[in-house]
Amino acid sequence: MTLPTDLVPAAELAARSSSRFPNESADYRRARTALLAEEIDLRRHIERVAAQRRALPPGGAVPEDYVFEGEQGPVRLSQLFGRHDTLITYHWMFGPQREQPCPMCTSLLSALDGEAPDLMQRVGLAVIARSPVARMADFARQRGWRHLPLVSAGGNRFSQHYAHEVPEGGDNAAINVFLRDAAGAVRHFWAAEMGFETADPGQDPRDAPDLMPLWTLLDMTPGGRGTDWYPQLSYDRPGGCCGG
Repeated sequence: MTLPTDLVPAAELAARSSSRFPNESADYRRARTALLAEEIDLRRHIERVAAQRRALPPGGAVPEDYVFEGEQGPVRLSQLFGRHDTLITYHWMFGPQREQPCPMCTSLLSALDGEAPDLMQRVGLAVIARSPVARMADFARQRGWRHLPLVSAGGNRFSQHYAHEVPEGGDNAAINVFLRDAAGAVRHFWAAEMGFETADPGQDPRDAPDLMPLWTLLDMTPGGRGTDWYPQLSYDRPGGCCGG
């Protein structure tokens, strides 16, 4: 998709907005209209970045057709595509060394579970962790998840290659996109690469746009996402970002 170059200036579009709310002041409306122009520019920048992402040259060939442990038995990476040419994988921080999965990953996956039926109309989807798939599925049932395809990478090198993990070390969250061509060859297309080394001062590392609806919604509030709160697996005991 090529973006048009003759767009109406964002400030002009913002000035066309007819939205008004009870008892708002003139100062509020001026500030809100200025913010609306910035939001329009942000939307346009997101579109530019998405177009640049889609225009990436071919990524690296996948080194092997990894065999995962699925809920119905062994399944290869190539089979996870289903009828699609594109596959999105999310690497869940739920390795065998953990008593419980990462609360942040789990919060994201809770939202993704609801979107999965729509998403899988367009692309293949798989949630991958190093724990045995039966353990993953048991937690999913406790959580009320119904739609996420779960596979274990405990018996292959996928986590090393695409989540940058080491066999005896900790686990990492990772989202990857793979592309399969007409001949069946699979290549890596894109991965989230924003980590601690790319974070701005005072901010947790995050992708842009942020993958988590939780943070996107909190960013619309007066208090924002804050700096000292993270989702927990449950709210009857303490928890943090990535604790076991």
